[in-house]
Amino acid sequence: MSSNTVPARTALANATIAGSFAAALAMIAAPAFAAPKPPQPTMDKCFGIAMKGENDCAAGAGTTCAGTAKTDYQGDAWKYVAKGTCASIKTPKGTGSLEPIKS
Repeated sequence: MSSNTVPARTALANATIAGSFAAALAMIAAPAFAAPKPPQPTMDKCFGIAMKGENDCAAGAGTTCAGTAKTDYQGDAWKYVAKGTCASIKTPKGTGSLEPIKS
């Protein structure tokens, strides 16, 4: 083993650790900066159809926005759907709505 091998391994190990640390920080910080999806002119905001964590925005008090619905089919969380289709979407809790659904 040459003396050049040990520093190269150390540098690679340090780079790997730093990259892993940066990725972990990015995953932790991501939810704090959730924002609404940009307006979609050909889409409607449909409330009460999103699965837990898959809403596009408006998930009620204590949430930051996109991806923060705490339950499946949460009435105050919406997801974009093709215009005119919201009311025809059926869930175990009823149909989608163009207005927030009171629980």
